[in-house]
Amino acid sequence: MTTMPPVPRTSGRSLIDVSKIDMTTTILGFKLSMPIMISPTAMQKMAHPDGGEYATARAASAAGLSSWATSSVEEVASTGPGIRFFQLYVYKDRKVVEQLVRRAEKAGFKAIALTVDTPRLGRREADIKNRFVLPPNLTLKNFEGLDLGKMDQANDSGLASYVAGQIDRTLSWKDVKWLQSITTMPILVKGVITAEDSRLAVENGAAGIIVSNHGARQLDYVPATISALEEVVKGAGGQIPVFLDGGVRRGTDVFKALALGAAGVFIGRPVVFSLAVAGEAGVSNVLKMLRDEFELTMALSGCNSLADITRNHVVTEADKFGVMPSRL
Repeated sequence: MTTMPPVPRTSGRSLIDVSKIDMTTTILGFKLSMPIMISPTAMQKMAHPDGGEYATARAASAAGLSSWATSSVEEVASTGPGIRFFQLYVYKDRKVVEQLVRRAEKAGFKAIALTVDTPRLGRREADIKNRFVLPPNLTLKNFEGLDLGKMDQANDSGLASYVAGQIDRTLSWKDVKWLQSITTMPILVKGVITAEDSRLAVENGAAGIIVSNHGARQLDYVPATISALEEVVKGAGGQIPVFLDGGVRRGTDVFKALALGAAGVFIGRPVVFSLAVAGEAGVSNVLKMLRDEFELTMALSGCNSLADITRNHVVTEADKFGVMPSRL
C-alpha cells in the first residue's frame, strides 16, 4: 500500500501573537538553539576534500560523526566546542570497538548512536555498478592505526566487502548493556522503525531512539521514517526521547516530525549536498534555511514554542482513512 506523508494544518486557533518564536530545546540535558541536528554521515571528504567533516562540524553547534568518517574523532573535536554524537558500527573485534568508544569519549563526544540496521550491507546497486571503493587519497581515519582504514577493491562493492569482513552480525540487544559497561555516554539506538523494537529499546536501557531507515538504502520498500515515527513514539511510551532521521528537506518537515512526537530531527543528504556545493558556507546556509522555514511554519501555525506544537497540527493517512500505513 502506498502511504501518504502527513500534511500540516492549523490547530484551529487564530489571532495568536507570534512576534516572538522560541525554538530552543534540550536534548539529553544539552540546550540547543533548535531541534535540528546533523546526521552522522560517512566519508564526507568525498563531498568536499578540503573540508569534509571539519567543515560540517564548524558549521553546526551539534554534529554527528560516523565511525566511517574520513576525519578522526580527535580531528573533529579540534574544530571547537559542540555537542557531538558518535555513530558506532560494532566490529567483530570488540577490542577495536572499546578503543574507538574510549577515544570518542576522551574527545568530548556526548553520546553513542548505535547503528542497529546494518548487520549486512543492503544491495546498493550503484556501488556494485561503480565497484565503489574509497579514493586512494582517503581513509577511514578512525581505523588508520588498526590496519582497518583502507577498503580493498572488489568485484562488486568494496564497501560491501569491507562490511562483510568486519561488522559483527551477532549484534543483539544484550550489546546495549555491554556498551553501557564500557562507557558513561548515553546510548541512542539508530535504525528503529517499529513499536516492538521501540519497547525493546526502552527495556534494554537505551537513552533514546533514532527512527531511521538508513536513507532507504538498506532494504527496498521500508516505510519512510515519517510514516514509522508515530508508531515508534507510542512504543516508547514517553520514557525516552525519539528522534527522526532522514527525509527532512524543509522546515515544514521538522514541524510535522515534532507534531508526531519527535524530540528533534537529524538531517543527512541536505548537509552532504550543501557541503559538496559550497563547503562550510553551504552547510551553514542549509541550516539557516531550515531554521527560517521552521520558524515561519511555527508562526503560521500559531506556535510560540515547541511545546505548542501538537498532534492536532498534522493530518496523516490514518486520520483520513482510519487505517495504519503498511510496513511493506
